[in-house]
Amino acid sequence: MSFMVKMTGGFLIGIFLALVLGEHSSFLSPLGTLFLNLLKMVVIPLVLFSLMVAVNHSNPKELGRIGLKIFPFYIVSTGIAVVVGIILAKMTNPGAGFSLPTAVTMDAPARPSFIDTLLNMVPSNIFNAFAQGDILAVVFVAVISGLAILFMRHSADEKQQEMGDFLFRLLEACNEVVSKILNGILLYAPIGVLGITANTFGTQGLDVVIALGKFIGTSYLGVIILVGVVFPIMLKLFGVKVIHFYKNIKEAAFTSFVTSSSLSTLPITIKCAEKAGIGERVAKLTLPIGATVNMNGTALRFGVAVIFAAEIMGMSLSIPELATIVIIGTMAAIGTAGVPGAGLIGMSIVFTQAGLPIEIVALTAGINILVDMIFTFGNVVGDLVGAKIVDQTEKRSNSEDLTDANFGHQNEMQKVIAIE
Repeated sequence: MSFMVKMTGGFLIGIFLALVLGEHSSFLSPLGTLFLNLLKMVVIPLVLFSLMVAVNHSNPKELGRIGLKIFPFYIVSTGIAVVVGIILAKMTNPGAGFSLPTAVTMDAPARPSFIDTLLNMVPSNIFNAFAQGDILAVVFVAVISGLAILFMRHSADEKQQEMGDFLFRLLEACNEVVSKILNGILLYAPIGVLGITANTFGTQGLDVVIALGKFIGTSYLGVIILVGVVFPIMLKLFGVKVIHFYKNIKEAAFTSFVTSSSLSTLPITIKCAEKAGIGERVAKLTLPIGATVNMNGTALRFGVAVIFAAEIMGMSLSIPELATIVIIGTMAAIGTAGVPGAGLIGMSIVFTQAGLPIEIVALTAGINILVDMIFTFGNVVGDLVGAKIVDQTEKRSNSEDLTDANFGHQNEMQKVIAIE
């Protein structure tokens, strides 16, 4: 039985138990918590070892080139997602019939500056960064450590070469150990999915779901458009077979939907990238960063939520105001962590910057788990789409370099023949 069939079975059984048991299905919650803990346990060593190995299969020039390609994709795709959310919400009017809650108050979260975000990538204490699960800091440590080993392996000093080769073999062995552990975790995955699904759907109040049906429907429709229309257009522009690509990443997409966490899904995302034909260097550099930085689904949420809040307040947003919200939403999505519930924090930031009452965020808190599922789905698919596009450009670049080299070699041969 395939992994996807087992995962789907766990999901459907979980929904059935949620319908039968209702709120009492929460006793199955530990099964899902165990699955999430297992995935989180393997994330840091997976990112650390796989990225250090990938760096040693690359060179500094390639790493810089990949980074310069992936970040523009993150910004453009995230901005498009905000726009899609705004347009859809304008059409569906999800805030119609609601009023501002008076009994609930919320504090606006502080948003770190761009400089602080960059500085936080460089940890003052490596072990704290690992313990706190700071993926960007772990990526930074992995890249510079990998580069140090790479330079040792290519050093003129024979002793440094030996030490570098030894460390590289050790890293490959550690990476293989993590891969074996991950394979074991995936055997338990269907049971974990059953627990998460039963608890999620069983504990959601039906009256809240009905009341916020438009908000939920608009959110799901937006991500469907993003994944079914926007991303395929991007992929087609770079010569990717869309249906084949989506078939290869379906396990990661499904897991992200159930877990509502880009970071927890990261181990499976990296495995699916290999199935989708994404090069190891590109996948293991871009996907850990994407799980923290690239939040396409979350950005769409911000677009929907802003129109939702504006309609509740009876506000009419002008084109310049909407354009500002697109920029704010893009920046907030990029700065939102890839963990469950982080979307509510991001919404609060966007509302504060847009001059909307953050108390409205409380209206959507009741169905946050349900919408988080689809938004995380959009986030993870977006990460893989970005990685695939960058990989396609890398393959084209390598192909052109090889063609130029062959052409130059042929010219040299012709010159030799002419002289003879």
